[in-house]
Amino acid sequence: MDAAMLEALIRAGIPDASVAVEDIRGDGAHYAATVISPSFEGKSRLDQHRMVFKALEGHVGETLHALQLTTRAGNGT
Repeated sequence: MDAAMLEALIRAGIPDASVAVEDIRGDGAHYAATVISPSFEGKSRLDQHRMVFKALEGHVGETLHALQLTTRAGNGT
C-alpha cells in the first residue's frame, strides 16, 4: 500500500477529513497519519481512532503493517 492509497481510503471513510500521510521508514509499510475532522467533535480519542481504522478495514495487518495515528476534531485549516 502506498501513501496515496492510504489517504484515499481514509478520505472515503471520513469524507470531511483533512488527511496527511507520511511513509516514516520509506518502506511502504510503516506510516504516520494525521486526520482532522469535524465529525470527531465530541468523540474520545479512542472513538476517533476507531473511525479511522474502520475506514481502513481489511487493510490493517494485511497490506498495511503499521500506522502511527494522530487525530483531532476540527476542519483541518
